Amino acid sequence: MRLGRASALSDTGRRRLQNEDAFVCDPPLFAIADGMGGAQAGEIASHMAAAALREQADAGASVPELIREANARVWQHSLQDPAVAGMGTTVTLALVHEDDGVVEIGHVGDSRAYLVRGEALEQLTPDHTLVAELVRSGRLTEQEAYTHPHRSVITRAVGTEPEVHLDVLSVEALPGDLYLLCSDGLTDMLDDADILAAVVEADGDPDAATASLVRQANAAGGVDNVTVVLFELVEGTPEPRPTAAAAKSTNEEETAAAPGAEDAVRRHGAGAGGRWAALGLIAAALLLGILLIWWGLAS
Repeated sequence: MRLGRASALSDTGRRRLQNEDAFVCDPPLFAIADGMGGAQAGEIASHMAAAALREQADAGASVPELIREANARVWQHSLQDPAVAGMGTTVTLALVHEDDGVVEIGHVGDSRAYLVRGEALEQLTPDHTLVAELVRSGRLTEQEAYTHPHRSVITRAVGTEPEVHLDVLSVEALPGDLYLLCSDGLTDMLDDADILAAVVEADGDPDAATASLVRQANAAGGVDNVTVVLFELVEGTPEPRPTAAAAKSTNEEETAAAPGAEDAVRRHGAGAGGRWAALGLIAAALLLGILLIWWGLAS
């Protein structure tokens, strides 16, 4: 069993001015973080959590350790900076153990993890929200929850307390499985049937599926930031992964731009070939400029 294609796409949506979502698409780690807090606090919390997940995954941390480290960093930062006090973020992550054929899920908040197997969609993570707990206790119906005015109130978050209560589960993977992680900007706009239809219509292609899901969420209103991460598992021998130092270099280059600079951001979590090609073009352009100047002087 090995990882196949992967794709991630994040969009500000139609109503928000900034994107408070962050994601990780660095095989074998995939994650979604949806920040909350005033001003830019939510954006800070989600990106800080995503950075912690990447760094600790490189160091070989377990799923609970990943989330606890993200919680500690966000919590400590909120204590040190009164401007972002109370900030927090959801975290839903998938860590793929290719050798064992297992996908381990860690979860806090209302960002979701789904499994698409064949033409069936299964929600793997329970929503940590007030209305979801009321539904589970039988005090609300699913339909009442969908229109409840407090349906976005979450009961667990990363970074709002010194300790975090998280859920962890393991899924025995099969070749052809697709795993989808998403922020509530998707699931508030599309129901499970719409999500499954978009993936099936894309014929399982991660790029096509993520693009379709984001487009449909915006078409349905786009009231929140929407972020989707999708990856597949296929038959075969696991491929060697980059060293921790190489992965760190790639991540630093990808996160160098200020968050929110683009309405939509896509990452594939693979390869530096595009960057080398770009450097080659720049070098060629510089050489051409020097030759033109020399030619002008010689004339």
